[in-house]
Amino acid sequence: MKTPMAAFAALWLAACTPADPDPASTPAQATMPVAETPSGAAAPAPPVAEVVDDPLAVNQTIDDVLGDHARYEAVIRQLQQAVAANDAAAVAALVNYPFATVRDGQPLKIADADAFVREYDRIMTPAIADAIKRQKYSQLMVNYKGVMFGNGEAWVNGICKDDACKDVDVRVVALQPTS
Repeated sequence: MKTPMAAFAALWLAACTPADPDPASTPAQATMPVAETPSGAAAPAPPVAEVVDDPLAVNQTIDDVLGDHARYEAVIRQLQQAVAANDAAAVAALVNYPFATVRDGQPLKIADADAFVREYDRIMTPAIADAIKRQKYSQLMVNYKGVMFGNGEAWVNGICKDDACKDVDVRVVALQPTS
């Protein structure tokens, strides 16, 4: 998977930026979503956008870095509503599969939405749910890795559906403990 910005950055920065570590082999506190090319190679890191307290600025940053903010905002709002309602199936419908995270220091791989629902209470810890529910849209942090909730407990990003990354599906790409 790769983001539109990562597709551009891969061409621009390929020779000068080392790849991010594999999230499955790194402790959850140190991981963030890794943009990947369709072949699975990690894309290099372009500059990071800063956190602001302005929904219009967040929209503009999403537009500039990731693409159409309306698509991201819809998924962000759906995620917050689903988590607030403790609706495991609605959250599962927003997740990119296969899904990988770390729980109790061990890798946890989820193949599909049915498995996600079965593991929901283990994946959606109270701390992660709280970070998602409390996140103000106007204070989201946005960079090429996606849109971050809290201190990195949740990430939403665009998943390329084609090699040119013209067709993007916005999904939850990470739910992880940060402490």
